Amino acid sequence: MESLLFIEDDDGIRLALSMALEDEGYTVRQAPTGSDGLAEFDASTPDLVLLDLRLPDISGFDVCRAIRAKSIVPIIMITAQTDTVDMVAGLEAGADDYVTKPVVPKELAARIRAALRRVHLQGPPTDSTPTTFGDVEVRREQGIVLKAGREVNLTKTEFRLICEFADHAGAVLSRDQLLERVWGYEYLGDSRLVDAHVRRLRLKIEDHADDPKLIVTARGVGYRLLAS
Repeated sequence: MESLLFIEDDDGIRLALSMALEDEGYTVRQAPTGSDGLAEFDASTPDLVLLDLRLPDISGFDVCRAIRAKSIVPIIMITAQTDTVDMVAGLEAGADDYVTKPVVPKELAARIRAALRRVHLQGPPTDSTPTTFGDVEVRREQGIVLKAGREVNLTKTEFRLICEFADHAGAVLSRDQLLERVWGYEYLGDSRLVDAHVRRLRLKIEDHADDPKLIVTARGVGYRLLAS
């Protein structure tokens, strides 16, 4: 049985959603604060983390960064519907996905299933030949990316994203295509999810993220990896 860690200070929301997710077959551990959440994460090593960004002690952003620094476990953040800035900042802190309040249990369960599917049901690489562009090398078989010979610390989502670009070097990939191929759904996400992850990926592989030379924007459409 897969285990979830739900870090949320609102007792009503945490208890109600935990019960709904337990009905879906998950084991749910709960934490009302960021510090409790980090301690529980170390103690239980969950399969996925649900993280509210507005916590009473430690910022949810800092909790996300702390978890991401030691684990590539999927993180789904929970944010207020109007907090676009917080949503983007949370994704840039390392979250894989997000849901907005008020949270619809069935939608949340669908997001969780998609995230866990991406982790557990990935098949073997179709091509073990490394792909190189600029000073970046993608080694699918090993699941790593090198920049100038040094390994880049990527989340699983970021690795899938760079592989998708590498598989279609030179072609423009729309945000909808990336949502479907990398996150595994068409209608549950939006373009901000893609944009924030591309931004994080650029910070890790570009010499200057604000002036990208590898993953460039196709204005109004999506992104393109410049072929070597």
